[in-house]
Amino acid sequence: MSNKEQRFTLGLLAMEGSVLSSLIGPTDMFRIAQKLAQVRDPGTPLWPPHGVLTMALIEARELTKVYAMGDQTVHALRGVSLDIEEGAFVAIMGASGSGKSTLMNILGCLDLPTSGEYRLANEAVEGMQADQLASIRNRRIGFVFQQFNLLPRTSALENVELPMVYSGVKAALRRERAMAALQKVGLGERFQHTPSELSGGQQQRVAIARALVNNPQLILADEPTGALDSQTSEDIMRLLTDLNGQGMTVVIVTHEADIAAWARRRIVFRDGRIVEDVAAWTAGQARNDDARDGEVAA
Repeated sequence: MSNKEQRFTLGLLAMEGSVLSSLIGPTDMFRIAQKLAQVRDPGTPLWPPHGVLTMALIEARELTKVYAMGDQTVHALRGVSLDIEEGAFVAIMGASGSGKSTLMNILGCLDLPTSGEYRLANEAVEGMQADQLASIRNRRIGFVFQQFNLLPRTSALENVELPMVYSGVKAALRRERAMAALQKVGLGERFQHTPSELSGGQQQRVAIARALVNNPQLILADEPTGALDSQTSEDIMRLLTDLNGQGMTVVIVTHEADIAAWARRRIVFRDGRIVEDVAAWTAGQARNDDARDGEVAA
């Protein structure tokens, strides 16, 4: 494709991006952006493509959460509003008690706000009953936790199969999809091992495979590197970055600045409010994009 043709195609994307993204999805839109990388301004993020309107996967408006603790009232969230687009990589930061974990629980449909509106993939969540929340968690969200939350006497394969058991997927298909997810995170040869036979980093990879196995639209990771050493933490963040590069929406909660630096957007909480919301082009993303640039050139 000549430079003139590339610029013409980029112009079409800018005009018709919202239509294209609804037809072909974020992963293919990302690939188109890769192919057009050489006609963009240096340093401009590849996702979302410039001028392309992506759909908000998460829409939150004036969320509040109030807890009664004895004779005291705790305002965990105070009128929080935000959108998170499909294909985003967001880090949510804040001190203990700032409201970041409360927000994560609401975004993950583990809790409901006291007031306000929350839509996930255009589904209104705030009025759902418990069984409806369980269904949306199973269909749309993959969770990754600090302590892995693996069943201790169960193999890696069976741990990854667990969400599909709740979904009613038949055994043969469960095994096939679980093996594919383990291979995706580099643990295809360790499928028979129990958590005690795996390192911390390998256990977290099993947890990520479990989060991916139902093909969710959103990965929510709560302090995903909190129990890992620095090198293993980098490996896990590189894996999450690679998944984001394939179009997966990733939201992490962390108090570590070096972990948040892998994200393309950083949201900081204090006293139940958002006090900072900035886009970032970071060293972690630069490492990943250098690899992508090599693939594009090839």
